[in-house]
Amino acid sequence: QLQLMESGGGLVQTGGSLTLSCAASGGSVSNLAMGWFRQAPGKEREFVAAISWHGDTQYYRDAVKGRFTISRDNPKKTISLQMSSLRPEDTARYYCTADLDIHAPIYQYWGQGTPVTVSS
Repeated sequence: QLQLMESGGGLVQTGGSLTLSCAASGGSVSNLAMGWFRQAPGKEREFVAAISWHGDTQYYRDAVKGRFTISRDNPKKTISLQMSSLRPEDTARYYCTADLDIHAPIYQYWGQGTPVTVSS
C-alpha cells in the first residue's frame, strides 16, 4: 500500500516562502500523478496543484498560480511544493496525494498532512 508522508510545514509571515516535501513509500509511484490539496479550518478540502508522472504537465488552482511551483523526483519518489509570496488565506493543512488520474476530483492516496500558518 502506497504511503505518503509530508514535511516542511510551519509558521511563516505574509510574503514569506516555504517548501513542502512529500516522500512516498511502500509502493510504486509509476504512472501516478501526484499533487497537493489543502484544507483550512472550517472549510472543505481544495485542490492546490498536481503534476503528471513524467512531470511535463502541472495544474494549479488560480489562487496560487505564479506563487507556487510543484515538482517531482521519480527516482527518489518525492514531490515538492515551493510556495512564495504567502498570504494569510494560504493557511491550511496541506496534503500530499496521488492518483492514476491527474484530473480526479479527489485523489486515491493521501498523506496525513502538514500544517502551514501564514501570519498577517
